[in-house]
Amino acid sequence: MPESGQSKQGRTTHPGPASAPPVSAAVPAPRDAATAAAATPVAGSVTGPGAAARRAGLLVTLVLGGLTALPPLSMDMYLPALPAVTDSLHAPAATVQLTLTACLAGMALGQLVVGPMSDKWGRRRPLLVGMLVYVIATAMCAFAPTAELLIGFRLLQGLAGAAGIVIARAVVRDLYDGVEMARFFSTLMLVSGVAPIIAPLIGGQVLRVTDWRGIFVVLTVVGVLLTLVVVKWLDETLPVDKRHSGGVGQALRTMRGLLADRVFTGYMLTGGLAFAALFAYISASPFVVQEIYGASPQTFSLLFGLNSIGLIAVGQINGRLLVGRVSLDKALGFGLAVITLAATALLLLTSGVFGEVGLFPIAAGLFVLMSAMGLAMPNTNALALLRTPHAAGSASALIGTASFLVGAVASPLVGIAGESTAVPMAVVQVVCGVGAMLCFLLLCRPWRGKAGAAV
Repeated sequence: MPESGQSKQGRTTHPGPASAPPVSAAVPAPRDAATAAAATPVAGSVTGPGAAARRAGLLVTLVLGGLTALPPLSMDMYLPALPAVTDSLHAPAATVQLTLTACLAGMALGQLVVGPMSDKWGRRRPLLVGMLVYVIATAMCAFAPTAELLIGFRLLQGLAGAAGIVIARAVVRDLYDGVEMARFFSTLMLVSGVAPIIAPLIGGQVLRVTDWRGIFVVLTVVGVLLTLVVVKWLDETLPVDKRHSGGVGQALRTMRGLLADRVFTGYMLTGGLAFAALFAYISASPFVVQEIYGASPQTFSLLFGLNSIGLIAVGQINGRLLVGRVSLDKALGFGLAVITLAATALLLLTSGVFGEVGLFPIAAGLFVLMSAMGLAMPNTNALALLRTPHAAGSASALIGTASFLVGAVASPLVGIAGESTAVPMAVVQVVCGVGAMLCFLLLCRPWRGKAGAAV
């Protein structure tokens, strides 16, 4: 495994058999991220040093940031409208929460298809097809007459939206390695993290002038614009000679080989459980903040935005200050410990151990938990993908699928006791935090000093 950070342009990596363990690649002298980005085939960019390189690097960051921002934008803009959807469609809260679960499950299953496709046919074509279907499915959500149809359309929306998630991670793996990859994931979090901040705010304001259907109209327009951006500015990053030529059987063998790698699987499960704790918050917070504690949709949007700012800020501390100075494993372990402690505090607060509490202590606990995700999310992605230079698309698909499937399971559990208590949300977060820590310690075994941990 690589032990130092560098861009991957100019490096030759030959994929081994599907079940082969991770391999090390010959590492040239380190080059900065802007130079690597300039060397990538981005439409309209000029290969070379200086200003052109910086422009190309910024362009890659913005395009990939937009792709990774689309899924949280699709879910978070919709969050303030959940109580309104229950009234409009005359459906119980648990049924309406399944619209989130369906979208999440679609994103999980879609990545299993798109990831191997991108390893076989390149990154660009599967991405464009996915974006086109996303636009159509989102428009259909705006006209859904029943909760059941809305759930079906959201499933299709998630299946199509998976293309942006999995291919964005695979493109990062195509372009970067080691420390540079970890830093780029943290930078990507800055760009894509704007979506969770502004999405509920936009959703709350849209609800002032129209109903929840208008939110899907706005998302349709966003999808169209992002598709045009991809068409114009993101070209292929996976050379033909590095693509896999096999069909479904080859894809399954590749994934089986990845899952046979204990350390990769450990990071995959660690990231998935951490994401489930995050999604328990996403799914439950509209009801907890608005129904239990009586906040308005605008107050909820403000609190959600503050929590997202905490996540982004810690992500930038990780990328700019910690990466290269502190091992990725240590930063990840600290983030997981904080998530678990914050979830435990929330459970004590919501279960009445400290008596009747108001919104502020709950909001503070959620802020700490969300901020710690800025350490957990980019580092699990980087550490897992460091082990898979030969199958970045399939590896990205497995990482994303694990995260979204576990999140989809967590979503309905947070409402299992109805809308009058936040205890189920806290219980799910504690279980996920403890589970993530156990996977990290028992499967990844960071104290053994593997190459990924030494970055």
